[in-house]
Amino acid sequence: MGIIEARNLTKRFNGLTAVDHINLDVEEGEIFGFLGPNGAGKTTTIKMLTTLLRPSEGEAKICGYDVVRQPSSVRKVIGVVFQEPALDDRLTGWENLDFHARLYGLDGRDREERIEEVLELVGLKDRADELVENYSGGMKRRLEIARGLIHWPRVLFLDEPTLGLDVQTRRAIWEYILKLNRREGITVFLTTHYMEEADYLSHRVAIIDHGKILAVDKPKNLKDMIGGDIVIVSCSDPKPLARELGKSNWVKEVKVRGGEVNIYVDFGEKKIPDIIMTAERLGVEIESVTLRKPTLEDVYLHFTGRRIREEEASIVEKMKNIRARRRWRR
Repeated sequence: MGIIEARNLTKRFNGLTAVDHINLDVEEGEIFGFLGPNGAGKTTTIKMLTTLLRPSEGEAKICGYDVVRQPSSVRKVIGVVFQEPALDDRLTGWENLDFHARLYGLDGRDREERIEEVLELVGLKDRADELVENYSGGMKRRLEIARGLIHWPRVLFLDEPTLGLDVQTRRAIWEYILKLNRREGITVFLTTHYMEEADYLSHRVAIIDHGKILAVDKPKNLKDMIGGDIVIVSCSDPKPLARELGKSNWVKEVKVRGGEVNIYVDFGEKKIPDIIMTAERLGVEIESVTLRKPTLEDVYLHFTGRRIREEEASIVEKMKNIRARRRWRR
């Protein structure tokens, strides 16, 4: 039995299905990545698993407790760090943790020792007495993680934990997540739209798109599903080149992306001369050739036909249109 279990978990809002009959099994002690663009259903899923939203259909259990019938028991065994900051800037780091620990019933010396432990874990022990308003974005995020750990939860939910942080700070947060997973033995359920983050941190990854889970496996296995190498050819006329290469028995798959042709092959470095000769024969001018291994971005593209950045841009555009319609109606 997994420490997190979901069966046909579904959430609808006014006829819109945000999460569509998903099934999950997360094992104790693993870091489980939930990968998808904004609007894919990641946060809605977390809110159901953490008892903040009631499912429209299906069921979920955390540590054996039903999220609908036993919400109080669920809340005792989980810690949550949401996208939006929820710290009191007018208190110090220590005071934020102390307040939260009291809410969970930690008393006296146990409370003080636990605050010391989690501050040490996230590297904020020497900044504990500073007001949070003076913390950097990365420090605030680390303090929120410490707060989520204060009551010894068995599962920590992190919803886009590095959103809006610079690359260096993001990588520092990754190391803290790995450290707490090792030292505390805690199960981490992590939502993200950063491919590299999911790849680096997760023991297993679930890819979600439009409320549906499309694949679940170890990052390596998902990338091996694509297989081989990817040769990316930027050229003057990609469509005829893609059609011609698609006829070759050594080409697994060909995709046209704007002015590029993505060619999926084994032993890509040996196939580049054949690709160039094919382009020359067709009169297609090659601007550049790139060879690389598959990434989770390619896995997402394989299952959805889109890159996650394109999906995010599409969602932003939809939101702009919705706002424009609302203004027009006024």
